[in-house]
Amino acid sequence: MVDHARARKLAKRISQIVAEALEHEVKDPRLAMVTITDTRVTGDLREATVYYTVMGATVDASPDTAGAAAALASAAGVLRSRVGQQTGVRHTPSLAFVPDAVPDEARRMEELLARTRESDAEVARMAATATPAGDADPYRAPREEEQE
Repeated sequence: MVDHARARKLAKRISQIVAEALEHEVKDPRLAMVTITDTRVTGDLREATVYYTVMGATVDASPDTAGAAAALASAAGVLRSRVGQQTGVRHTPSLAFVPDAVPDEARRMEELLARTRESDAEVARMAATATPAGDADPYRAPREEEQE
């Protein structure tokens, strides 16, 4: 039987342990700008997927996602050992590291919203100076019956 509450608690604890280990114990410089964003654990508590983002050092420099992925793959054993020591579960879950797509999708959505605002402003500017194509009053008035 699957205990979702236990899986959520374990996922939260794994996130904390991995983040602390990356900050204090793993000495790989490629992991300096890695942030753990979320962790998901399967219902049987055997596998954990750790989502991460790599922050860029400057605005001009793009983050080294390939280097961070390689460094996380090489440190997976150490991190799993640390998770096993600090969680106390019978079977330590295997760790899979996946880059988080949320920041990229959020950036894309912001760009789409900016383009939409620009096109709305353009339509509003065009509508302000627009004149009707036909008569000023395009609706026909009801006929008045003549009285005899």
